[in-house]
Formats: sequence, structure tokens, C-alpha cells
Amino acid sequence: MMWEKFLEEKIFDYSSVVTAITRWRIKNKNIVFTNGCFDLIHLGHIKYLMQAANQGDQLIVGINSDDSVCRLKGEHRPINDEISRMHVIASLFCVSGIVLFKEDTPLELIRIIKPDILVKGGDYQPDEVVGADVVKSNGGEVKILDFIPGYSSTSIEQKIRNQTS
Repeated sequence: MMWEKFLEEKIFDYSSVVTAITRWRIKNKNIVFTNGCFDLIHLGHIKYLMQAANQGDQLIVGINSDDSVCRLKGEHRPINDEISRMHVIASLFCVSGIVLFKEDTPLELIRIIKPDILVKGGDYQPDEVVGADVVKSNGGEVKILDFIPGYSSTSIEQKIRNQTS
């Protein structure tokens, strides 16, 4: 189907993301990068990704692998597998590309992408953002977007657990 091909074209590995970024940079496009688990997608995620995309021309989203999510959130997570999470995020019009990373942080991916703008949510302080030093040393900037209160995958998961107990 045509839509499946469209989604697959937005899902990169480390090598193909470099190729895409090279094409975009030739066209003088600013590269924005953010990352997350994006396990249970909610309105906070959607608004955050739209705001992130508005910071530049091309938004690349790093997605934690299943193993990485499990190490960070506990053995009961992720609820949705990495393939599902990548396809859901790739389906958003504001996202230019997705890259899965297996480490606990996206530091190596940030070193490879060298984004012009590194974006994180308001639950972070600028000095806590992984890769901020890499981005700044390459002439880029780090932006902290306003946190959208009342939305979290952890609170949704807890609500579901409470209703099924």
C-alpha cells in the first residue's frame, strides 16, 4: 500500500539518516532533533512534537528501542513495541524522520546527526539535556519547550492498572 511505503521512507537507520540529512543540508534546511520512548502516545506528545517541528525545517525523532525502554522504565514497559511506536510517530505530518537507538541515551545519535537545534520538554533543565554540549560545540542550540501538564504515559499506564485491579 502507498501509505506503508510513505511511513517506511521516514524510518531511518544510522546510515540512511546521514544520507537524508546531507540532502536536507544541501537545501539549507535546519535539522531539529528530539527523542523519547513515545510508548503511549497522548496529546502532550503530539503538541510537543508539533512545537519541536516548528523550531526548524526537518524534525528527526530518536526512539528508544524496546530494550532501552525496559531498562529506563522497568520490565513492564514498553507497552507498545518499537515497530509500533516508530510507525505511529512516523505517521505524524510534522515528523521528517525516525531513528531507533538501542542505548539508554541518544548521545551517539546526536553526534552522528549534529542537529542545528536539540529540543527537550520542560521537565528538563538545559544542563541536563544529553548531547547539549555536542550540539553547542557544532554551533547549534538547545531549546526547552514548555511542559504540557496533565499528560504522561506513566500516569496513563497507572490509571489503566488501577482500573484492571
